[in-house]
Amino acid sequence: MTDTTREIEEMQNELWMKKTPQERARFASAMFAAGIKTVIASLPENLSAAELKKQIYLRVYGKNLPDDFFKT
Repeated sequence: MTDTTREIEEMQNELWMKKTPQERARFASAMFAAGIKTVIASLPENLSAAELKKQIYLRVYGKNLPDDFFKT
């Protein structure tokens, strides 16, 4: 499902293709970082570092990390 017309979608794609691969990678990285900040802001502040990482992983990838993931 999309709310973007085919004409606008083609225009957006054309604009993206004019950017260098480095510009596209920078943009994607910035969007991912913004998403992570949003996830972190939605979590309780008192989580341990390990629990914070587990919760970020769960929210970003939709899967739980194994309980022993952070043990060495």
